[in-house]
Amino acid sequence: MKSNREIDDPYLDDLKYEFRQYSFELKKLKQKLLKSNSTLEQSRIGKKMDLISTKMENNQKQSTKVTKSRLKEMKKNHKKRT
Repeated sequence: MKSNREIDDPYLDDLKYEFRQYSFELKKLKQKLLKSNSTLEQSRIGKKMDLISTKMENNQKQSTKVTKSRLKEMKKNHKKRT
């Protein structure tokens, strides 16, 4: 069940799910990085982590844009009803 502050939106839900997946992937890569003794492998893992971090940032930016847009729509629709 959603709280009053959460917007029920399938696209936003997808973005949240993607973010959780990225977070889980980062945790796995961090563990791999700590176990690795090879500098080449550590470098590859670091690049993967950077790529995932960039994806997470883009996901958050998109989520913010969509949330602002949805709130604007809700506000506009609320004014029409009153």
